Formats: sequence, C-alpha cells, structure tokens
Amino acid sequence: MDNPARTSICQAMEQTDIIIVGGGLNGPVLALAAAQAGLRVIVIDTVTPDTHRKRDFDGRAYAIALGSMRLLRGIGLWDAVKADAQPMLDIKVTDGRAGEGASPWMMHFDHAEVEEVPMGWLIEDRHLRAALLDAIAGSDRITHLTGRSVTAQAVTGGGVTVTLDDCETRTARLLVGCDGRGSGVARRAGISRTGWDYDQIALVCAVEHDMPHDGVAHQFFMPGGPLAILPLTGNRSSVVWSEQADRARAMIAMDDTAFLDALRPAFGSFLGEIRLVGERFSYPLGLTLANSLTAPRTALVGDAAHGIHPIAGQGLNAGLRDVAALAHVLEEARMRGEDIGSSVVLDRYQIWRRSEATRLAIATDAFNRLFSNDNPVLRGLRDLGMGAINAMPGLRRRFIREAAGLNGDLPRLMR
Repeated sequence: MDNPARTSICQAMEQTDIIIVGGGLNGPVLALAAAQAGLRVIVIDTVTPDTHRKRDFDGRAYAIALGSMRLLRGIGLWDAVKADAQPMLDIKVTDGRAGEGASPWMMHFDHAEVEEVPMGWLIEDRHLRAALLDAIAGSDRITHLTGRSVTAQAVTGGGVTVTLDDCETRTARLLVGCDGRGSGVARRAGISRTGWDYDQIALVCAVEHDMPHDGVAHQFFMPGGPLAILPLTGNRSSVVWSEQADRARAMIAMDDTAFLDALRPAFGSFLGEIRLVGERFSYPLGLTLANSLTAPRTALVGDAAHGIHPIAGQGLNAGLRDVAALAHVLEEARMRGEDIGSSVVLDRYQIWRRSEATRLAIATDAFNRLFSNDNPVLRGLRDLGMGAINAMPGLRRRFIREAAGLNGDLPRLMR
C-alpha cells in the first residue's frame, strides 16, 4: 500500500520557463542570465548552500577569460568578485623536462597586443560560488532547490516534467542539463556520447612562493602531460599538473611533504621556495562529447555537452560561452513570442555552439597528444613551431584573442 504521507507530495507544481539541473557554476550563471532576460527559472542542486559557502581556501580556482568576465559583468556578478580576482597579464608556453628547466623556444602572449585589459583572471572557487549563491538568492525569478536530485524526466505536450527524489514533480517549457560529464539529463533524454580516456590524471593544488608572479601564467609541456602554473592573488599560484595515471596515483598517495618534493623539479625555482596551501584534488582526464547538444525540450551546457582536456584552461570558459549563447537565443525567442523549448529555437543554439565546441575539443586533444610525450623528433618540431608562432605577430595575436575568448561569433553578453 502506498504511504499516504509520501503520496500526498507526489504532485505537480506550477509550470515555470526553465528547469536547470546542476548547481555548480554554469547552472547558476545561466539562471541569472535567463532571469535577466525575463524568464522564470528553477535550479535543482544536489549540494546544500552551506557546502558551497565554505569560506576557507581549499586550493580550487578558475581561469576566467576576458569574454567570460564580460558575461559575469553583464549579469551583474563581476563587481562582487573583482576585488578577489587576480589579473592574468601574460601567458608563457614552453616545452621541458622536470629538472632541466624550460626550453629556450617559447610562445609569449602579452595582453597589451590586443586589449588594454588582462586576457583573463584567476578567481578562487569560494569567492565565485558565494557570489553566485548571493545573486540567485536575491532574484525573485529564480527558485533554488538544494539538496535535491532528479530521478526522472519526461516530455509531455508543451513542456517537460522532472521528478525529484522526494517524489515532487516540476514542469517547465525547457530543461537544461548543467550536470557534468556524467549528465543524467543527457542520459534520460537519450543523448549518446563519444569520447575516450587519456590515461592521465590532473593533480590540482595551490602553492605559496617567495617571489611575485607578476600576473604571468605559465604552461610547461612535460612528457607526462602539461603543467599549468596560474597566478592567484598575493604570492600564490594555482597548479594543474596532468600526469600519466600510474605516476599520478602514486603522487596522490603521498603526504604533502613527499608530494612537494615530487612537484618541485617540475615546477622549477623561478618563484623561489614553494609551500602547499589548501587541499589537493585529482580527477581523471578524458574527452567526452555529447552527440547532440539538444533533444526535445532539452539543452546541454558545459561539461554535460563537452568535457575536454584542461590543457588550455578553456573548460569553464567553453561552458560559459554555451551559457551566453543559450541565454542570447532564449532572450530573442521570448521577445519574438516563440516557445523557448521548441525545436526551432533549440536548433539555433545547437548550430551556434556545436561546431565551435567540437573544434575546441579536437584542438585540445591534438595538443595533448602532440606534447604529452618525449619523442625527440616531435620535441624538435614543437620547439620550432612555438618559436615560429612567437615570431609572427599576426598569428600570435590570433592565439591571444582565442585565449581571451574574443574570437568567433560572440553572444551579446560577451561583446
């Protein structure tokens, strides 16, 4: 027999415009952009706000490209985080081996060549998440359901209905999956995926160092995978170290002292002595592409649509570009009086983002395969290629604009 108390809550609520599944970063940003466009939004988040509001620095940070900063500024979020954001003024890219120092052949990207503003900023996870929580809590167009998960979804006539883990149902004109590489929204919508594992693991941490970084980001291509050293506020840097899985697992098992001893030869001494701050994280690396960004009354954003290698720091920025494009399409559809969940509207988003996201995935995959090895012939070709690019101002500026998120057909919020 059904439990009367449970049966009583298995009821549909009033229909809204958009249901967003996933409360990480892309989901709340999309909610704010959609609310600004006059749409009503529900964000379903498996995590509670208390977990997101952890104030101590835990080592996590994000590279926010110039285009993404414009999006955050456009939805009114930038003022809340800019005081805690570290400008990224230059990027230096080089080949190398641990303990041998950087190759003399390198690419140097200077922000002053294309804009009189930084190419990007580094923002700690705790600051960005807190600002997002405050912003969505302050919007009367956004309902934030926390500590909840979706167990089922179904397209029904002119809407899509999701069932939550407490048996409550919610209905909207459009469902958006911002729920990561293992997207349940994509799976339940019947969207298949293409991808492969890199047999690499990303080791993520933050360090303090004796010398100032001067706002310079470094990317060292090591035989086991790329090492990114990204400037944080103060004399601190974020480290994203991609290594072969077996060696990475051995380093994950090390205590902090042993891990630092393993990191120092790869990191080098150009910033003086280094010390760990915050926690250490790790995650396996691979490529995963949704074979469609849309299904009936459903759209995918961010890692749910395309999970790529962190080799160029473009993962979150690619997701935010999805957000800006989808918000642009939905705002124009609402102004025309169109059904925002119709296939006609969603096809515009698919056409806009599909090819660009695929090209980025192919490029990061190719760069990782080209640089994550110690083949002497390939190493020589890499060094010559980087030296040639660095000597060609036009091509170098194109790379800088790409890193800053300024190339291509930009959505309104990124212009």
